[in-house]
Amino acid sequence: MSKHHPDAIFWSLNFRKNKSAEISRNAFLKNIPFFAHLTDKQLKILAQNMHERRYEEDEFLFELNHPGAALFIIMRGEVVVETSSDRAASQKLATIKAGDFLGELALLDDTPRSASARATTPTQAFALFRSDLNRLANLEPEIACEIFKTLACIIGERLKATNRHVGTAQKVA
Repeated sequence: MSKHHPDAIFWSLNFRKNKSAEISRNAFLKNIPFFAHLTDKQLKILAQNMHERRYEEDEFLFELNHPGAALFIIMRGEVVVETSSDRAASQKLATIKAGDFLGELALLDDTPRSASARATTPTQAFALFRSDLNRLANLEPEIACEIFKTLACIIGERLKATNRHVGTAQKVA
C-alpha cells in the first residue's frame, strides 16, 4: 500500500490522534495526588492499567454496601457522594469534580462501600481496580509502592481531619 493511499493516510492520522490522547491522559494523571511522584514512563505504564468509564446523569459509580473494587478519578463531570442509594432518604456528603478522586479505600480490600457515588452530570472517569494494582505490584513494584505510600498519607490526613472535626464538635456540645 502506498503511503498516499487513503487507508495509509487514515492510519497515520489515527496514530497521531491516539498519541495525543496518551500524552493528555498522562498529563492529566500527573496532576492527581496518587500519581504525582511517578515518572513519565511509570505514568505511561499505569495508564495502560486504568480503565476509562462513562456515566450518564443519575448513574451510580458505586452503591452503599456493595463491595469496593476501584479508585475513581473524575476527568469530566461531577459526582455526588451520598449516604444512601435512595435519593429521597440520602444525605449529601461531598461533591467530586474533575481532577478529584474517590473510592480509594477499595484499593486496599473489598469491604463494603460506606456511601454511594452518583453522577450528577454526564461523567467520564478513570478507574484503577484493586486487582490491576495488585498485578502491577508484581510487575512494577516501584509504581505500586508509590501509590500505596500516597494512599497511606491521604488516609492519614483524612483521619487527622476527622479527629479535629470530632474534637471541635465535642467542645461545642
